[in-house]
Amino acid sequence: MFSVRKWLLAGLLVIVPMAITLAVLHWIVTTLDQTLLILPDAWQPDRLIGIHIPGFGVLLMLLILLVAGAVASNFVGKRLVILGDAIVSRIPVVRSIYSSVKQVSDTLFSESGNAFRTAVLVQWPRADVWTIAFVTGTPGGDVVNHLPGDYVSVYVPTTPNPTGGYFVMLRRSDCIELKMSVDDALKYVVSMGVVAPNSPKL
Repeated sequence: MFSVRKWLLAGLLVIVPMAITLAVLHWIVTTLDQTLLILPDAWQPDRLIGIHIPGFGVLLMLLILLVAGAVASNFVGKRLVILGDAIVSRIPVVRSIYSSVKQVSDTLFSESGNAFRTAVLVQWPRADVWTIAFVTGTPGGDVVNHLPGDYVSVYVPTTPNPTGGYFVMLRRSDCIELKMSVDDALKYVVSMGVVAPNSPKL
């Protein structure tokens, strides 16, 4: 019985990660394949080739991102982006949604941004209980008028789903910067501490 249980656990360790990975990839490919609907019927890959090949939507999305990035990177493209932002900012309801999403995306994807580039150790949810968090910036607006001293904004993810969590502001002195990459820290959080990152060389 011990051997049977050992084999079952070994099988789960092999099958579960693979099954979840394939399911996520299938969902991503299927979702991105929906972008093919923007093409005219005559340009549909299924019509041109005669068979359905998954993944064309991924290629189309990559092409769209590359073209959009190339256009937005030159002088004329930047002017068009500014003009588009100005037009959207005049539309009620839409402007509030767009501005919020744009601020978050600019913070996360900007090369000059510091969001989610530093993993820190903080005491949460009470003293002497530690967890991993990620620095997202510094407090702004009227908040800084009520927080004397040097504070940072951090995101404390939940386990095993790091997309849910808590946004808190802590003294910088209460955060211990970790010598590990954000990827390693996320793996550590998602695995509930099972997958420990390698210790940095001193």
